[in-house]
Amino acid sequence: MTEHPSPQTFLVTGVSSGLGRAVAEVALEAGHTVVGTVRSPSDAEAFAALAPSRSVARLLDVTDDAAVFRTVDDVEETVGPIDVLVANAGYGHEGIFEESTMADLRRQFEVNVYGTVATVQAVLPHMRRRRGGRIIGITSMAGLITVPGTSFYQGSKYAVEGILETVGKEVAHLGIHVTAVAPGSFRTDWAGRSMVRSDRSIPDYDEVMTPVREHRLAASGNQLGDPRKAGEAILTIAGTPHPPAHLVLGSDGLRLVTAGRAAVDREIQTWAELSRSTDFPDGAQLPG
Repeated sequence: MTEHPSPQTFLVTGVSSGLGRAVAEVALEAGHTVVGTVRSPSDAEAFAALAPSRSVARLLDVTDDAAVFRTVDDVEETVGPIDVLVANAGYGHEGIFEESTMADLRRQFEVNVYGTVATVQAVLPHMRRRRGGRIIGITSMAGLITVPGTSFYQGSKYAVEGILETVGKEVAHLGIHVTAVAPGSFRTDWAGRSMVRSDRSIPDYDEVMTPVREHRLAASGNQLGDPRKAGEAILTIAGTPHPPAHLVLGSDGLRLVTAGRAAVDREIQTWAELSRSTDFPDGAQLPG
């Protein structure tokens, strides 16, 4: 694992369980200070006890924009400059598109997209003034491929992938590095208590959705990925001089993302002639 030259301050959203908790624990063990956001006082108490004086809990609902900005400013003033942001807070939504509601979609984006964006926006002015910092957003392999039954979740993760890649290009000259981390299947509560499921109502989709849901429920708790190793990988990214814009975690994620993107590339090439046919024959007319 890449060693940091000196202890740093991490802000990790959603540290009560899952990958957020794994990242926080690995960073604490490496000697860093970690400010972790949670939703309940009991989770705050448990997190603060991990490494007294270095594990600092903050109650935060990332869908409250004003609270996000207040929390970040407070951390900067009372704990110290935030060197690394790990925007991890989020949840999964499983449901056939036609069976899912607009309220489901809005809530999914409020947490996974707007909550992430607010957190990144809150830390950027501080990092910009210091001309340095690391922003790591936890997306998903579902932000780079598609499978039936999670259209709202995948849409939210595609959005975060695109936003973070763009932000990375905007701030690179300021010494700020941005990485979107796309995990495959890890042994967390993502498919359990962190998953919202739409009710089934249309039999026409049974053939598609029933095996998907049954497989996901059976796999929950038995996934291939080790959360601690994911935490170690993320800490490596936080310490490397030239981190990637995108990082896939897990051999399953690597296999599925590679195959999915290759399929897109093949389709683009198959229809390349039609794509080119929409140009004006005399080319672009640029001002003189």
